[in-house]
Amino acid sequence: MNAPSPELLEKLAQLLGPKGYTADRDAIAPWLTDWRGRFHGESVALLSPANVDEVAAVMRLAGEYGAPLVPQGGNSSMVGGATPPADGSALILSLRRMNRVRSISPADGVVVAEAGVILANLHDAVAEQGMRFPLTLGGKGSATVGGLVSTNAGGTQVLRFGTMRALTLGVEAILPDGARFDGLNPLKKDNRGYDIRHLLVGAEGTLGVITAASLRLVPAILDRAVGWIGVDGPHQALKLLRLIEGRAGDAIEGFEIVPADSLALVLRHIPGTRAPLGGDHPWHVLVELDRSDPAAQAPAAQLEGLLAAALNEGLCRDATIATSEAQAEAFWKLRDSISEAERAQGPALQHDISVPVAAMPDFMLSAAETIRSAYPGVSVSAYGHLGDGNVHFHVRAPENPPADWQKTAGAAISPHVHDLVVAAGGSISAEHGIGQMKLAENARLADPARLMALGAIKAALDPKHLLNPGKLVPLATDRTAP
Repeated sequence: MNAPSPELLEKLAQLLGPKGYTADRDAIAPWLTDWRGRFHGESVALLSPANVDEVAAVMRLAGEYGAPLVPQGGNSSMVGGATPPADGSALILSLRRMNRVRSISPADGVVVAEAGVILANLHDAVAEQGMRFPLTLGGKGSATVGGLVSTNAGGTQVLRFGTMRALTLGVEAILPDGARFDGLNPLKKDNRGYDIRHLLVGAEGTLGVITAASLRLVPAILDRAVGWIGVDGPHQALKLLRLIEGRAGDAIEGFEIVPADSLALVLRHIPGTRAPLGGDHPWHVLVELDRSDPAAQAPAAQLEGLLAAALNEGLCRDATIATSEAQAEAFWKLRDSISEAERAQGPALQHDISVPVAAMPDFMLSAAETIRSAYPGVSVSAYGHLGDGNVHFHVRAPENPPADWQKTAGAAISPHVHDLVVAAGGSISAEHGIGQMKLAENARLADPARLMALGAIKAALDPKHLLNPGKLVPLATDRTAP
C-alpha cells in the first residue's frame, strides 16, 4: 500500500494539535519496534488522540483516505501485535493520552478506565477505594487497559478469576467507519444478539479501537500467604494443586510451576534475587492463598497446614512460607523475571501455548525431550500457570549461536513445537495473542471453520482492511483485502 497522503497528514495535524500529532522521527522511533526486538516497522506519524471524539474523527479520516491504522498501548506485545508494517503505509494510533480512570464503584464492583490507563496505576487507583482489579502480570508497569482487553490478557490470577474476557464487563470502542460502540454498562443480562463486547475482546485491534472498558473489581486482600515449594516434577505439582484446591477452595489465587534451570537464570541475571529454599530441587512451585473476609481462616495458617499434609503425602520435597510482604514480593519477582532473565542470557524462541490441564505435566516433559533430541545443543524450559494449562515453552539457543539463529532455527523449531501442541489438543496461543509472529502458523494449523469465521467477521466490519493490518487474520481469508 502507499504511504499516507500529505493532505491526510495535514488534516490529522490540525485535528490533534501538537500534543496529539508528531512526525518527529526521534519521537516515533521507540514505537516502531516490538518489546522483544524481533519486529521493526515504519510510520510517518504518531497519532495520540486525547478523547473518544478525536479517535472517532481519526478513524473517519483514515477510512476516507484509505490509510491503515495500528492501535497501540504500552507496546508490550509479545507477538508483534502493535508494530506497524515495514512499508510505512500505516499510522500509529496511540491511546496513551487517554489515561483517565473515569469512575470507581466499590458497591457495584466496577471500574471504568480508559484504554491508556497503565495496569499498575489502575491497581493503585482502585486500592484507594478498598478494592482490587484481579489481574496482574510482569509487564504491569507498561501494559495498558486497551491492550489487555484487545489481547484477552491472562497473567498469574487466571486460576481464580479468569482472563480479561471474564473481567471485562463492558467496552467503549470506535469501529472502522468511525461509529462509536457505547457498551460500557455492565449488564448481567443483555440478550440482543451477537455480543459485540466479546467480539472486540481478544480481537487485537483488528475490528475496532478500544477506548475504555468497564472492569470487574473484587474486595482488597486482607492478608495473603505465599509459599515456595520444591517438587520432583510436574506430575507431583499437579497432585499438589489438586490437594490445595480441594481443601482451600477459592482461597487459592496463584499456582505457578518453575523448572530449576529457569530459576537459575533469574538468580544469575536479576540483581537482588535469591533462592527461597536450600538444596537442589528439579522443579519449583509458587503458590498464593488470599482472604478478603476476616471471618475466613488466616491464609498463613491454612497454607502451613496444607504444606504439612503435602509433605506427609510425599507431594513435595521442601517448602517455605514468606514471613513478610517484602519476602512474598521477592518470591513473585523470581517468577515474573523469567522472561527478562532469558533475554539477558541470549536468544530464545518463546512459545505461549496451552494444553488441557490434565495433559500439562506429560506435555512439559515429553515435548521438551522431543525438542532437545531433535535439535542438539538447545536447552528447553517449560514453566507457567499449571492450574489453567498455560505453558510458556521456551527453547534457548546453543552456545555461540549465529546472529540470525532465532529466524533460521525458528523456521523449524516453532512449527515442530506447535505440531506437538495441536497433537495434545492444545492452542498455539494461550494469552499473548496471534499478532504477526504466529500469523502463518495460525493459518496452517487452525480449523478451517475458525479461519472462515475470522475472515468473514473482519471483512464485514473492516472491509478495507485498515485496522492493524497483518495481525491475527491471515490475508488469504480476508476476501476483500486489497
